[in-house]
Amino acid sequence: MRKINEIFYSLQGEGSFTGTPAVFVRFSGCNLKCSFCDTEHESGTLMSDEAIVDEVKKYPAPIVVLTGGEPSLWIDEAFVKALKDATGKKICIETNGTHSLPSNIDWVTCSPKEGGRVVLERIDELKVVYTGQDMTQYESLSGARFLQPCSGQNAEEVIEYIKIHPVWRLSLQTHKLLQIR
Repeated sequence: MRKINEIFYSLQGEGSFTGTPAVFVRFSGCNLKCSFCDTEHESGTLMSDEAIVDEVKKYPAPIVVLTGGEPSLWIDEAFVKALKDATGKKICIETNGTHSLPSNIDWVTCSPKEGGRVVLERIDELKVVYTGQDMTQYESLSGARFLQPCSGQNAEEVIEYIKIHPVWRLSLQTHKLLQIR
């Protein structure tokens, strides 16, 4: 059984897959408590792998995004394999990177947070919510680099940072800007 906050169909609003139709499997619970998190960690429903797969299969999206909360607390290779085998979809994860991941994940988006140490060996995309923190801590991490304003409140600061440090690209929460789920 896995604690699911919600499963829904929408467009990916951030990073490399912005604009791509996706099924989001949002897990409850996290090992970090970020002030800007948009997940209610206490709420959620325990669901079987079969029930999760059945819900994901309802939607024609080419990708599934495992998100949270912190999905790495709830998943394993068998779960990812079941999703892939039953749906034929690409499996992506958005994680804070503090726990190892199953090797059969197709795309890893690491969004490191203050107070967490990244332990991942593979990162396809690095997405940092910028709050003015020291960015040198992310220099050793691999992947396409996206810098995101914190809840859209510091966009000018982020843009200026990127102009000075052009290894970063701007990522906006387009789903929030367009008011789509």
